[in-house]
Amino acid sequence: MKAIYPGSFDPVTFGHIDVICRSSRIADELIIGVLNNNAKSPLFSLEERVKMLEEVTKDYHNVKVVPFEGLLVDFAKNMKADIVVRGLRAITDFEYELQMAQTNHKLEEEVETIFLTTRLEYSYLSSTIVKEVAAFGGDISQFVPETVRQRIQEKMDERRRV
Repeated sequence: MKAIYPGSFDPVTFGHIDVICRSSRIADELIIGVLNNNAKSPLFSLEERVKMLEEVTKDYHNVKVVPFEGLLVDFAKNMKADIVVRGLRAITDFEYELQMAQTNHKLEEEVETIFLTTRLEYSYLSSTIVKEVAAFGGDISQFVPETVRQRIQEKMDERRRV
């Protein structure tokens, strides 16, 4: 079974890594689909996000990182994926994710979505929160791997210099 775990991963957090770890045990092959969304202005470029994900997943032998843009169902078909994995933190996530899963299923009946609830210790965690804490000089080491923390710090230092 081939699965896709899509997202923007700007930046990748311990919550994302938890879902990656758990879904890599379910699927024979897990593709982390890194979305290039022109409607957003990410902290990290698509290439930087792909590189960070490759670094933090290097020990997962059935995981590969692939950038994409456009519809998730088209990406899933191109990758010959059986399922899409989505992480849920709270009931508000479920409402949105259910709507997206139903839309994707309507667009492409062969694409199924499974939901993994986050571990309790990550239920509050989002990339947005990480960026906000970092922007105000807070300690984000409990939210992201050290290599990611260093990259975020570099980005924040660049912004302060401008």
